[in-house]
Amino acid sequence: MNLHLTDSFNKHLPADNIQHNTRRQVFGSCFSFVSPKKTKNASLIHVSEEMLLELGMDLADSYTNEFLSIFSGNAILPKSRPYAMCYGGHQFGHWAGQLGDGRAINLAEITHNHKRWALQLKGAGETPYSRNADGLAVLRSSIREHLCSEAMHHLGVPTTRSLSLCLTGDEVLRDMMYDGNSAYEKGAVICRVSPSFIRFGSFEIFAHRGDTKNLKLLTDYTISEFFPDIEDRSKQGYLNFFNQVLDRTLEMIIHWQRVGFVHGVMNTDNMSILGLTIDYGPYGWLEGYDPHWTPNTTDRQSKRYRFSNQPSIGLWNLYQLANALHPLIEEATGLEAALERYKKEYVERYQSMMRNKLGLEKFLEGDNKLVVDLTEVFLLSETDMTIFFRLLAKTEKTDSSETVLEKINQAFYSPEEIKGKIKENWTAWFTAYLKRLQLQDVSDENRAIQMNKVNPKYVLRNYMAQLIIDKADEGDYELIQEIHSILKQPYDEQTEHHKWFSKRPEWARHKVGCSMLSCSS
Repeated sequence: MNLHLTDSFNKHLPADNIQHNTRRQVFGSCFSFVSPKKTKNASLIHVSEEMLLELGMDLADSYTNEFLSIFSGNAILPKSRPYAMCYGGHQFGHWAGQLGDGRAINLAEITHNHKRWALQLKGAGETPYSRNADGLAVLRSSIREHLCSEAMHHLGVPTTRSLSLCLTGDEVLRDMMYDGNSAYEKGAVICRVSPSFIRFGSFEIFAHRGDTKNLKLLTDYTISEFFPDIEDRSKQGYLNFFNQVLDRTLEMIIHWQRVGFVHGVMNTDNMSILGLTIDYGPYGWLEGYDPHWTPNTTDRQSKRYRFSNQPSIGLWNLYQLANALHPLIEEATGLEAALERYKKEYVERYQSMMRNKLGLEKFLEGDNKLVVDLTEVFLLSETDMTIFFRLLAKTEKTDSSETVLEKINQAFYSPEEIKGKIKENWTAWFTAYLKRLQLQDVSDENRAIQMNKVNPKYVLRNYMAQLIIDKADEGDYELIQEIHSILKQPYDEQTEHHKWFSKRPEWARHKVGCSMLSCSS
């Protein structure tokens, strides 16, 4: 295993001058050096072959003791100095102060084929930022993050990646639902991979502490390494940086809305400065279309991070980043203009995304109403979002509204409810949709091809992840490989795997891990 180390974050930015791994407030530093915790009896459960190749390795490397030792936390890469990053953040709308990598340890940065990758172990033990936690992770949450990271990549959603999933051989005590019922679970470690793990909160911590010197150092480093087209370090350069972060964040959230993904905990410490989906905690996928659904038990009452609110939270988080960068820009006009642009462009890009999902070739008057009417009719009867859009591609211009209703019938959780006024509303929408299709020249076949490129057939449904977890708890890891393979081609028919193109089973409706999750991992 020969990786090309090219560390920069821990060489160009200030380090914590305290070497002891004790929980504390860390000032004037971007990170603290710390080593992973050695595990009792590590074993490799699964590895992403694609990420192996991206990093300059192959499948044979993953079979070695060296690979297992490094990516389970029992050894470090030669000439590397692992570290945990310091950052703050707003959690559920309130400033939480210092947070940091409480259970993540960065192993190193490497380059391969002119790409840079930071390798980070999650669940590898305590750091100065662990607060009252143990810095460990359990198998169930590690499986969910490992699989979803790769699933999102293949869906075309900007995301961090995952290289490997290891069992540690240790038991970890967790109160999964925060209800006083703690239990021991299998410990696990994943290796997360990303060009960088810098977050909004990385900038916020310095701004809130009035540390403009280190705020500037971090911002200059981030621009130099990841936004190289911004050449100047003037106020305008920093404003350009903010605008690019805003654009990437907006693009990411549009993709979330496109595929029905709900992050669940969009705190500013969980927002990547590169516009990547990061920190897969209590995430979930819309089963029945419900704009008010959140998978996070902690958010059950306020539903701050519900599906429909993700675009607004993205904007709110960008406001916090704007406040953090203000000491470098020293005037608000440009930042305010950028935030106003977000509002306008979100509406435009959302409408464009929805037209693509509906197979509408170009914008015509009335399209926006068609989209709004669809989201309203969705609420009349529980309707699976993924299945609906995938089956809608089978619509032909010569169909009647009744025929289309029959074609998408599988998307309804209770087909018997589609009668009376509910049926009238559905058929009215299909009538309007069919009329709209008559106004474009594209053939039914070509429209279906284009729709199937943006409407996935397979996503990591909540119940699928739970089935994998249940099997893994028994020591059976075959389902991990099967689902991982399916999710690498989410837009393909894969008729041999058609059984996974199905609605949430009734047993999963209220099952923990399927309908609601906690941040406990």
